[in-house]
Amino acid sequence: MKLSRDTSEVYVPDGLDAEQALARTTHLAVGAHQDDLEFMAGEPIIACYQQPDRWFTGVVVTDGRGSPRAGLYASYSDDDMHGVRRKEQRKAAYVGEYAAQVLLDHPSSAVKNGADGDPAEDLAAILAVARPEVVYTHNLADKHDTHIGVAFKTIAALRTLPAEQRPKQLVGCEVWRDLDWMCDDDKLLFDLSDHENLQASLMGVFDSQISGGKRYDLATAGRRRAHATYFQSHGTDNATGLSFGMDMTALIEDDGLDPNTFVQRYIQGFADEVRERLERIGYRNLQ
Repeated sequence: MKLSRDTSEVYVPDGLDAEQALARTTHLAVGAHQDDLEFMAGEPIIACYQQPDRWFTGVVVTDGRGSPRAGLYASYSDDDMHGVRRKEQRKAAYVGEYAAQVLLDHPSSAVKNGADGDPAEDLAAILAVARPEVVYTHNLADKHDTHIGVAFKTIAALRTLPAEQRPKQLVGCEVWRDLDWMCDDDKLLFDLSDHENLQASLMGVFDSQISGGKRYDLATAGRRRAHATYFQSHGTDNATGLSFGMDMTALIEDDGLDPNTFVQRYIQGFADEVRERLERIGYRNLQ
C-alpha cells in the first residue's frame, strides 16, 4: 500500500504487519484531526474493544501543526505540536486496542482544496485493503471547514471503489455541531453507557488540547450525557450516554447524489417538524 506522503504512518498497537492489521478491520473511522476519532467515534471503538471478530481502525487525515496551544504548550512550535499530537494519537490507539492507526499527515489546506486529490487517493488505498463493514466520518452539517473537507474526501474515496468493495453503511458523526437538531426518526442512535472509564481514558490522552485550553473531554462527555437525558421528554433515561449519527449511506449508493442536496433533506425535515408542531399547538391563534 503506497501513500502519498513520506511522513505518513501506519501504527499497529499489537505489532502485526500493517496490511494484515488493516485487513482485519470491521469498523473504520476517518477524522480530520488527532482526537476527533475519540470524540466522535466512541461507539465503534467500544463495540470492537477486546472482541476477536471486530476490529476498529482509525485514520487521521491532517498533520496537527496548526493546533491552538496554551499553558505548557504555549511556546511549542508547529513542528513540536506535530510530534506531540502524533504521540497522543498513538497512545489512544494503544489504549483502545485499535487494529491500526493511520496518520496521513496532510496539511489542512490540502483537505480544504477540492482540486487536491492526494487525501482521497490515500483514503481509497486504505479502504481497498481494510474493506470495513461500516465507515464513520464527520457529518455534512459540521461547522468546521476541515471536517467538511475530510467528509468530502472520504465520500470521494469510497466512490472510487467497486460497489462490492464499499461498506454497508457510511455514518456522519458529531464533533463541531451535534446532531440533536435532526428529526428523531432520522437519527442513528449510539448507546455509550458502557466503558465510560475507557471513553474518559481515550479522550484524556490528548493533553496538548485539554490542558492547552480546550476541555473537549468534559464537553464531549457532557454532550453524551445530555443526549441520553434530553432524547425523550416522556420517559426515564434508557442510557447514561448517547451519541447521534447522520446516515450518509445514500451518498455511496448513488454516485450522482449531490452532498448538498442530500444534507438539505435532513434540514428540511427538521424545518417541517417544527412547523407541524407549531400548527398542532395552534400558533395561528396567538395574538
